Amino acid sequence: METVAVVLEQPGKLALRTVALQEPKADDLVVDAVWSGISSGTERLLWAGRMPSFPGMGYPLVPGYETVARVSRACGGFAEGDLVFVPGANCYRDVRGLFGGAAKRIVLPAARAVKLDGIADEEGLLIALAATAHHAVAGDGFALPQLIVGHGVLGRLIARITLALGGEAPTVIETNAARHDGAAGYAVLTPDGDTRRDYHTICDASGAAGLLDQIIPRLARRGGITLAGFYEEPLSFAFPPAFMREARIRIAAEFTMADMQAVKALVANGRLSLSGLISHQAAASTAAQAYEQAFTDPNCIKMALDWSAFA
Repeated sequence: METVAVVLEQPGKLALRTVALQEPKADDLVVDAVWSGISSGTERLLWAGRMPSFPGMGYPLVPGYETVARVSRACGGFAEGDLVFVPGANCYRDVRGLFGGAAKRIVLPAARAVKLDGIADEEGLLIALAATAHHAVAGDGFALPQLIVGHGVLGRLIARITLALGGEAPTVIETNAARHDGAAGYAVLTPDGDTRRDYHTICDASGAAGLLDQIIPRLARRGGITLAGFYEEPLSFAFPPAFMREARIRIAAEFTMADMQAVKALVANGRLSLSGLISHQAAASTAAQAYEQAFTDPNCIKMALDWSAFA
């Protein structure tokens, strides 16, 4: 079996080419991509050659962990034609599949696929990011954020989920004026425009390692900061302001299947909307240009690749 896939040959060099697929096992689905998303966080680090070492790292590799696909060979409770979310795959014989979702045909265990009942094709690729946002702010002992740092797609989803879960309207601070639009039920301010210094809960979705010294002074005593971004540089902060506030800092890791199901339920009952979050679309045949734009254009909130031209 073969498929057309986006292949990151080496840092800064990306191609669309044919790769060999592993043969599916009895409990594997075979799916055909409809849309795939480009992550401006972790995938940007792969593209730039700055990704920290992880098991399976190396080039050439197929990126992508946000794919919406149709089932072409069913098993495990799925039916042919079902629309599913694919959180990446490792199904290639001649390239690495550290993420592996940016391909037309994908083989993956049925247990990893998520059926997208009632979610529009294109919006379905946001499910993983929405689950990541949910994981950052929800769960036992967690408190919904009063302040969110960053109004990219993750920050927007954190704000929407905060409202969907019954939280007060958060404040969002964003340095890029072009990203101040798109707020629904909450305010987006410049850092200088927000004078409040008594937030009990702050969620940083910026991924900028140098912001802690700007965020900590905004905390109330014994307030907490959740780091929801992915940080390529070491994090540090001045100790006295954190000491005076008895600040708490926690890290939000990967989403769980429980987060995924919770997000699906919020969408199904109309409490969470995924609309208006994909700012750019491109044909998968133009992947090289689309990836570069996703990583370098500050106005690109989320890029989606359309695989419909490939049979």
